[in-house]
Order: sequence, then structure tokens, then C-alpha cells
Amino acid sequence: MPVTMREVANGKILEIHATGKLKKEDYTEFVPVVEHLIQRNGKLRILLDLHDFHGWKMGALWEDLKFDAKHFKDIERLAMVGEKKWHSWMSVFCKPFTTAEIRYFKHYDSERAHLWISEGLAGAPVELPSAGAVRELHGS
Repeated sequence: MPVTMREVANGKILEIHATGKLKKEDYTEFVPVVEHLIQRNGKLRILLDLHDFHGWKMGALWEDLKFDAKHFKDIERLAMVGEKKWHSWMSVFCKPFTTAEIRYFKHYDSERAHLWISEGLAGAPVELPSAGAVRELHGS
């Protein structure tokens, strides 16, 4: 599966791990989870971990643009963790499509990404989430 998700900090943070190439069908799993968390908790923080990620198929790119337009103000922070130069460029490319604060981290610095994404949240972990603090979501 190219996308797995897990809810952290009582649903205030959604960690998304993407590999391979995203397809339109991946958005049918991802979008309802995001929308549920936004409806339940308000603004959401997302940690997007791109490992061996190769981009989007055309249908998925269209779904991503629709998602960005619909949720322009619903994402508070977006931490992107990647391993290729073009992954860092994506963090710059995303900025006009959201009001979220966006930061890019290299894979070797993923601990800092976890700390930044949870910074300032009441009840959020001050360290990396333990297995007990994380609830796996469908799509894995």
C-alpha cells in the first residue's frame, strides 16, 4: 500500500506515510479520514513522510488539487519529511495552496519534524509518540 496513516495527540495530528506513486484510489481512503478529524477537532496538523515516494498519477494529482482547494484553511501545520531534492521543492510549491505553516525535514531529521508538528498542542507528546499514544487508521 502506498499510503498508511495514524492518528496522534487525540486526532490533532495525522501522520501520513506515502511510498511509491499515489493513485486516485488512495484519496478515497485518505480524504474521509482527514475530513473526519477536521470535523471532530478543528484545524489539523499533518506530518507527511515521503519514503521511496515517486509522485502522483494524473488522477491523483487532480484529487490532490481538489483537496487543497477544499481544505485551504483547515490544516494548521504541515511537516514534510523527505529524501529527495524535489521533495523539498514540494514544500515550497504547496505554500500558495494552504494557510498552513509548512516546514521540510530530511529523513535523518524526522525526530525534529515530530517535535515541531506537536509543538504547543495541549496534551501533545513532548517526545516521539509511543506505540500506546498512537492509533492506527485504515489505509495501511
